[in-house]
Amino acid sequence: MESGEQALQRAITTIHQSDPLIKLLSQVRLGRMKPTDAGLRAVTDSWMGTYQKVLESGGFSRHALRRIDPNPRLAILIECGVVTADRRAVTDLRASFERAVAGATE
Repeated sequence: MESGEQALQRAITTIHQSDPLIKLLSQVRLGRMKPTDAGLRAVTDSWMGTYQKVLESGGFSRHALRRIDPNPRLAILIECGVVTADRRAVTDLRASFERAVAGATE
C-alpha cells in the first residue's frame, strides 16, 4: 500500500514531467516562442489535463494539496500571456483543486 508521502511524490513527478514552465516558458521570455504558439498551447493543455487527473485521483491531505497547488504556476502562465484566467482548462483545473481541498482530510 502506498503511503501519503509516496502518493504525493508520485503526483509531483507526474505533474513535473509535462510542466510547460520548465521546458518552454523560458523560450517565451526570450522571445523565441510566442505565448500563442500552437505547440506551447498543446503542451500547456496536456499539462493542465494531467494536473487535473492527478488532483481527481484523490487521497491527498490538505497539507499535500498545498504542496501541489496549481495556482502559482497558473498565475505565471497567465502573466506571460500563455493562458487567460477565463480559459476553460484553467477554470476546470482550479475547480478540481478546490474540490480536492474541500474533500481532503488534514
